[in-house]
Amino acid sequence: MKTPKTLQQAIIHFSDADNCLEFMAMHRWPDGIVTCPTCGRKDVSFLANQKKWQCKSAHAKRQFSAKVGTIFEDSPLGLEKWLPCVWLITNSKNGVSSCEIARSLGVTQKTAWFMLHRIRFAMNENPFNIYNGKLGGSDGGAVEVDESFVGGKLTNMHKGRAKKMQETRAAVDPDEYFQRYANKTPVMGMFDRESRQVRAMVIPNVKRETLQNEILKNIKYGSKVYTDSAVSYNRTGWHYVHDTVNHAECYVRGQVHTNSLENFWSLTKRNLAGTYVAVEPFHLDRYLDEQMFRFNNRLNMSDADRFSKALSQVVNRRLTYAEVTGKVGGTAN
Repeated sequence: MKTPKTLQQAIIHFSDADNCLEFMAMHRWPDGIVTCPTCGRKDVSFLANQKKWQCKSAHAKRQFSAKVGTIFEDSPLGLEKWLPCVWLITNSKNGVSSCEIARSLGVTQKTAWFMLHRIRFAMNENPFNIYNGKLGGSDGGAVEVDESFVGGKLTNMHKGRAKKMQETRAAVDPDEYFQRYANKTPVMGMFDRESRQVRAMVIPNVKRETLQNEILKNIKYGSKVYTDSAVSYNRTGWHYVHDTVNHAECYVRGQVHTNSLENFWSLTKRNLAGTYVAVEPFHLDRYLDEQMFRFNNRLNMSDADRFSKALSQVVNRRLTYAEVTGKVGGTAN
């Protein structure tokens, strides 16, 4: 099947419902054999009038569409709106806001916001916190490690709100960093120089135990690990070839630096500040997933390649509105 190469071609191609169905089925069942998502039977019948398939076994949910079992399931919107939205978010370097999606697709801002969160869930290449392999390697693979803080500036907030945030944070955790950055959320990143891949996650704090546990989980023993001179990275040399750069003196000392991660933090923060403006800490992980997807698939991949990769990850990922809004078990408004 011909795959569109540009946004213009994608909009024209996916304006046809038959093209959408064929394209989605190709990614839903890449071996070409349509399988019943309930019982796994392979000799299903296609209902042309309804653009659905029907399983020959007698059970509940015999009829199913290409959206079943994907992030698109139970959505009243057709694939002619979903697929261009996936193209936009996977290929827009600075992200795309829900307001822009709403104007472009003719949906409400609330609907567009929910669509983007579901697509970000599909862009997460590690949905269950199980990586295929660790970064680095005992044969000399170097990994940069750094932490940062994401959030607005206290000086830009109302004095009463800024004071309240500082008091609340100090009551929960008296750590010096949290008192200085009461309005910010700590994040941690790791960059593998060989694979040019980055991993980033939201962390509860920047204490030694938290940072080093993440390093142990994600980096192979014996790898070269480069960090800044923060005391939280002390004793990393017990399991790794650890070297540091003191940012009070310089940012690069031979091969020892964290500039690649600083680049990723810069892109992420400009994305959040310029496009999304205000992001709740509860949702920050999803925005990191979006940024990581584009960053890790930036080399030797076309817009069509990134789009196809995102679509290949939509299967077996359901995200409800109650989950997105933190109302699991309750009624989503």
